[in-house]
Amino acid sequence: MGDPDLAGALALEEYRPGASAVLADVERWPTASSSDLDRLRHWRTHPDAPAWTHATGDRLTAAQTVRVRMPLPLEGWLDAHLAAARNTLRYRDVPGLDTLADFPTVTRADLAADIAAFVPLDADLDRMVHGTSSGSTGAALQIPDDVEDVARTFHLLRDLASRLGVRIEPDRGRMVLANLVHQREAFTYVSLVSSFAHTVMARVNLHSASWPDAASRRRFLAEADPQILSGHPTSLEAACDLRDVLHPKVAFSSAMELSAPLRARIEDALQCPVIDLYGLHETRPIAWRPDAGPFRVLERRVLVELLDADGDAVPDGEVGEITVTAGENLLLPLVRYRTGDFARRVPEGLADLEGRAHVVFRAADGRRVPSVDLTQQLQAHGALGWSVAQDAAGAVRAWIAGGDTTAIDAALRALLGGEVRVEQIGTLAALGEGKPRRYTTERGPLG
Repeated sequence: MGDPDLAGALALEEYRPGASAVLADVERWPTASSSDLDRLRHWRTHPDAPAWTHATGDRLTAAQTVRVRMPLPLEGWLDAHLAAARNTLRYRDVPGLDTLADFPTVTRADLAADIAAFVPLDADLDRMVHGTSSGSTGAALQIPDDVEDVARTFHLLRDLASRLGVRIEPDRGRMVLANLVHQREAFTYVSLVSSFAHTVMARVNLHSASWPDAASRRRFLAEADPQILSGHPTSLEAACDLRDVLHPKVAFSSAMELSAPLRARIEDALQCPVIDLYGLHETRPIAWRPDAGPFRVLERRVLVELLDADGDAVPDGEVGEITVTAGENLLLPLVRYRTGDFARRVPEGLADLEGRAHVVFRAADGRRVPSVDLTQQLQAHGALGWSVAQDAAGAVRAWIAGGDTTAIDAALRALLGGEVRVEQIGTLAALGEGKPRRYTTERGPLG
């Protein structure tokens, strides 16, 4: 529980309820009726509700609520996208950018240095909202988001669910979506989905610090009964403890890798399919998978290359950095954006996707051991999540949530040799908030 006298030292101003509210509700939801707003107020003022930190809406006009229900057309999108990119300060005076291959790759550091340089000079800034991307490395980014693109993502979720035979229809008796987080401080709010009969959705923090007590959390979620759950593996794992009050039709996992054992646990606990969605805030959704197989690149304005360190394409079947040209967010036309994630291209899509650095360990006898080999063993022995670190001397320490400690210890010793220490840490959340580094090594150059 910690020292209650020190609890205030952890409070962050940006999460103080109402700290940055600037719009009236009629501006947040221009098409909402009085009954729609009454329904919203019910959840805002619910006696068991957590302390909502923000108030935010989709700001869609009547015409926009119609447009966002359908995906953007794909014909000719890449040529138009490259033209928009050339009309940014980043590329405006750069000659020879005739084709995609002519553009240099860019990274998160480039966005952090001057993200405004990536916004088209003729962009309609009245369509802009900003979102924060904390990432797993470096400073947080303020991303210029297009309101239609943000709203369209909800309908992407509905479409992916429908491919598994799951129908999501407006039901004003229950929330349509709950985006779950599990951290001490978080942005939380209740909103209306204007393009879906003004149904209610919310961003909900499951952490005990956000609720009056555990009973309040259970009563609130039982009444909300969201049709769709979305969140990190960490928050979906926490939702498993609420299986008797949550009855979702589908769950979406994103932002961190979802292990096969954790997927199975969530599906069993919540009795619904789990869709793994890969993407970044900067790029929007990139690929999805309904099972433990390869990720399927979405049929959207997204083009994926797998590149080596020099920017050259790697052969199919070899590991390369996922580099994305992303055209869904018209306010941020990214071209050849290095994600920091790695995968292999196979006929079905992207296999062995590893978040952040593609780490290669060195065994005691000098062999190269790619991190995917460890992933396979950790998942095979039931680990829900993990962090594995190798020090400069070659000693390995692994922290695992769930799984067979003895079997994992034996597997890591067989793979790496030398000193291995495996420690159970309880739950996935104990690995830390955000996106923990799953693999690190400090051992010297690889042969």
